[in-house]
Amino acid sequence: MGFRAVVIGASGGIGSAICSHLSAQLNVGDVVALSRSSGGLDLLDEGTVAAAAEKLSGKALDLIVCATGALTIDGRGPEKSLREIDPDAMLRQFHINAVGPALIAKHFLPRLNRQSRSIAIFLSARVGSIGDNRLGGWISYRSSKAALNQIVRTASIELSRTHPQAVIAAVHPGTVQTRLSAPYSDKHPTVSSDEAATSILQAADHLDETGKFIAYDGRSIEW
Repeated sequence: MGFRAVVIGASGGIGSAICSHLSAQLNVGDVVALSRSSGGLDLLDEGTVAAAAEKLSGKALDLIVCATGALTIDGRGPEKSLREIDPDAMLRQFHINAVGPALIAKHFLPRLNRQSRSIAIFLSARVGSIGDNRLGGWISYRSSKAALNQIVRTASIELSRTHPQAVIAAVHPGTVQTRLSAPYSDKHPTVSSDEAATSILQAADHLDETGKFIAYDGRSIEW
């Protein structure tokens, strides 16, 4: 009862839906919604990330949701082949999908509750799985999400030494009806942001091991 949650990327489709679900639960004591438009948290500016985390001092966090990420950046979508690789576009993908969440991990994970079970989930993508890659393409996005998965896995190991009851995971949300996926979802079954939020929170609640990569239905995904 009264657990404290923070959602980073709260202005996005999934982040906003997760905030709504959490706020409607009677056992939630506080939901802090953070984004560039709410709280001034900019993933590409570590100072704003550190400042946002510092404002949460005083009471431990029980749930952290990092619902950030981008597929099309500055008008550039994912590459279809090696010929289309652009180093600047690739670096932008890594900044937003890997470096940004790494800064979230750096400044927010130490604020998880040390005395009881706590959870931190980072929205990843199935296409970030190296073992599950059967189609190729989307090199920059795939690689940035694979990097995120490694960040989550490594952070979970480090945090287990100071927060033995904390559970950290990367979560594939499915193909969700958001602006991020709209141009690429015509051949895939999609779910609403509200449905995705419900599934993601249920999957997180049932996590029994830290450092996992799971889908919205709780099933493990190979790295």
